[in-house]
Amino acid sequence: MQSPVIVALDFPSKAQALALVHALGPSATSYKVGLQLLTEEGPSIVRELVAMGKEVFLDLKLHEIPNSVAGAVQAAGKLGATMVTVHASGGSAVLRAAVAAAAPFPGLKIMALTVITSLGDEDLLEIGLAPSVRAQVERLAKLAAACGCHGVVASANEAGYLVAQLPAGTLIVTPGIQLSASGATDQVRFATPQVARRNGATHVVIGRSITQAANPLLAFQEAVAGMAPASRD
Repeated sequence: MQSPVIVALDFPSKAQALALVHALGPSATSYKVGLQLLTEEGPSIVRELVAMGKEVFLDLKLHEIPNSVAGAVQAAGKLGATMVTVHASGGSAVLRAAVAAAAPFPGLKIMALTVITSLGDEDLLEIGLAPSVRAQVERLAKLAAACGCHGVVASANEAGYLVAQLPAGTLIVTPGIQLSASGATDQVRFATPQVARRNGATHVVIGRSITQAANPLLAFQEAVAGMAPASRD
């Protein structure tokens, strides 16, 4: 993605999403389209964003059999998406199928989702996994790299140690990002852009801190400044 800040268009309608895109203007080039907006509006929202010259992080969180995942990745490539997410917990066959399906689309990156940021150590027990989150994230990230994925999705907490364990050039996208003045969140593992950048994240995904801000453009600019290498916490 051109910009290290990906703005999450977590809206119930295309009209609301595009209103924010127009408000942010040309400085914001990268947007996340997730399950809510895609289900409400269908793939036309992705096509419109791409036609506007925007890059789309298509957050599908694919977790299916290899053939189904491959078909969804091909569809994402045809839409012009720049990134698409696949659950690394689907296993090596799923990840390799996704990478192979993306090959005809040079601009499409396969991002392996490790552990969603609303889960903590205690939550892993509930779904039959042994703690800790760190061990699970490391295991899945290494699997993704071995299968040829272009990057991983993990919280800023994990980015600090993943950057030293993954091949050079691996993208690390961190959701659960808030600006310093942010309010309540349903994320367990969250951080500011400054912390994410310092820990080695290449990109951050920010939703409510920008979309619900009194001045979304000012909030976006603050996030960009936080991801700048020269910035200091």
